[in-house]
Amino acid sequence: MTAISVMLAVPDAAAASAWYQRALGATELWNLGSVIGLELQGAPFFVAEPANNRWDSPTALGSTTARIEVFVDDPDTVVGGAAEAGADYHDPVRDHAAPWGTHRQGGFFDPYGHLWLVGDKSPLQRHR
Repeated sequence: MTAISVMLAVPDAAAASAWYQRALGATELWNLGSVIGLELQGAPFFVAEPANNRWDSPTALGSTTARIEVFVDDPDTVVGGAAEAGADYHDPVRDHAAPWGTHRQGGFFDPYGHLWLVGDKSPLQRHR
């Protein structure tokens, strides 16, 4: 199996884990204190506290350098849960025209400055 995942830099891994669990319905896979493995509907991701190892959180940098793209059956529920938990709800889920048809997607910034785009699973296959 090949998988690509993301590790999000956060100032407090425990607080971030609690927020992702409450806001997105994530579950904790394991906890090493400053590094925590989580899962969102079967997709693993990690949060970690930077320790002078040449990376930092978006809030410390003043910008985000990547966006997290999540594809789920019901993007409205995921984005709505994040908004209810205090995320900066910058782009409500809406229909987007795509070469393969309609793609539903919206997004938010989490409290740690990470940009999340949440859409349906339509882009996860080859389209010609």
